[in-house]
Amino acid sequence: MSRPDPADRHRGSRIRPVVAAVVGLVPLMVVWVVLVAPDDPGHEPLTWLLRLPLEPVLLAVLLLALRDRTRRRAGLVLGAVLGAATLVKLLDIGFTSALRRPFDLLADWTYLRSARDLLADSVGTSWATAAVVGAAVVAVALLVVVPWSLHGLVRRLAPHVDRHRLGWTRAAVVLGTAWLVAAATPLQVAPGVALASTSSVGLVGDHVALTRAGLHDRAAFARAVATDPFAAAPAADLLTGLRGKDVLVVFVESYGEVAVTGTPAPAGVAPTLDRATDQLETAGYSIRSAWLDSPTFGGTSWLAHSTLQSGVWVDSQRRYDQLVATDRLTLSGAFGKAGWRTVVDVPSNRQDWPEATSFYHYDQVYDARNVGYAGPRFGYATIPDQYTLEAFSDRELTPRPRAPVMAEIDLVTSHVPWAPLPRLVDWDSLGDGSVYRPIRDRAATRAEVWRDPASVRAAYAQSISYSIDSLVGFVQRAHDDDLVLVLLGDHQPSTVVSGVGASHRVPVTLVAHDPAVTKRIEGWGWDEGMRPTSAAPVWRMDAFRDRVLTAFGPLPGTGAAVAR
Repeated sequence: MSRPDPADRHRGSRIRPVVAAVVGLVPLMVVWVVLVAPDDPGHEPLTWLLRLPLEPVLLAVLLLALRDRTRRRAGLVLGAVLGAATLVKLLDIGFTSALRRPFDLLADWTYLRSARDLLADSVGTSWATAAVVGAAVVAVALLVVVPWSLHGLVRRLAPHVDRHRLGWTRAAVVLGTAWLVAAATPLQVAPGVALASTSSVGLVGDHVALTRAGLHDRAAFARAVATDPFAAAPAADLLTGLRGKDVLVVFVESYGEVAVTGTPAPAGVAPTLDRATDQLETAGYSIRSAWLDSPTFGGTSWLAHSTLQSGVWVDSQRRYDQLVATDRLTLSGAFGKAGWRTVVDVPSNRQDWPEATSFYHYDQVYDARNVGYAGPRFGYATIPDQYTLEAFSDRELTPRPRAPVMAEIDLVTSHVPWAPLPRLVDWDSLGDGSVYRPIRDRAATRAEVWRDPASVRAAYAQSISYSIDSLVGFVQRAHDDDLVLVLLGDHQPSTVVSGVGASHRVPVTLVAHDPAVTKRIEGWGWDEGMRPTSAAPVWRMDAFRDRVLTAFGPLPGTGAAVAR
């Protein structure tokens, strides 16, 4: 047996440190790319990769200023900070892409579970589990591998720094000067993208500021919740202009401005809205529409629902949690106080929702478990909208005699991923929903729809049209001259449909058969029909509650005015 060649051992001894250095640098390069990336990198040119980061300057100073073990320990600490900052930056990127805002360190951790449930509902449990496992691996790698990689890099560079201190000092001065010049001048690698990058330092500073603002916001929001001109209004003065009416507040998931304007194409549903206007007016209904600014974008619908109901601006999970722990008067609470039977129908829910009774004070809660649906699921939606409306009508509007009903109904067929989608069937054939099985089998799959943005936008438009058509059919079948319908969106769809820089606007429409109802809102200046124009009024969504309680309260000279 031949003995190993000493030259081979020598070459191996020289190669191994190089390989180790490269392997150690890879995670640090990944960290650098993530940190210098904009919060929405999918819609930005790659010029941000040319930015000059601050971190190499700080590393050079660290190597020069510290010695031996202190230097290595500092490398671990700095690596831990970089890993944690990178994890937060990834969350920022995800939240900005989906919700158009950065991650909130105080409250948004609860959304991670919601994201898992959304994935499970949209693409299946197996894929959702794989995504959760993958996210956990990335998090562990960032919090463990990055610190050890930087520690190893510091350990390998330290002897070289000690032997060539003058050269490293010059390099640090050159790097630091270059960065300071770039930071002090308007040098940019692209419009709006500065050459100097603070990366992790800026990220940490931004989130510290956001956290401090969130802590201060708690007291300010508590004051806003406690300030309520309608809190002490007697039942006799509430909603007098709607007495005897069935009032339905119908949220259409992701029904945003893009659906009305059709920009970007082909996400618009203008022909559907015009057809719906003609059908409802032919049936004797008056229609008025305008715009609301939603507190959320692309998701977290419950923030919009609570904003509309409570009359305060709920734009974060922190505010939502704070609000539902109070006794703030909601629209459903006001209707219940004034004598209506109050109902909520959330067909996507498959578990208890305590706030429905403890905060909103609904008399009846419907969800996926108690409306008799035995058909297939469609994407996120447990139950197609047409079935939801029919089941609600059978249980709440058909029985006689009965008290007038106020209900919030959530139509969720238009929830992302907009595939597979149901289609309208004969209302008398709905049964227990089994009629949908062949429709589900023939519908386009998520993989087919999500091949390109244009097909996604087309599927979105199809889902909104389905929801509107279902609602029109429901109204026509109800034959209820005392029906008052408020139709609105909860938020704009994600940027893949609405585009970068889209507003938070959603359409809102009031439909009523009794002309006395629309006469009460003449002063609102809303447009006729279901398609609001660009000149239609735009309110913040939190203004809606007070506007309704004022417009439909006692008319001047007919009763006591609500305290203002």
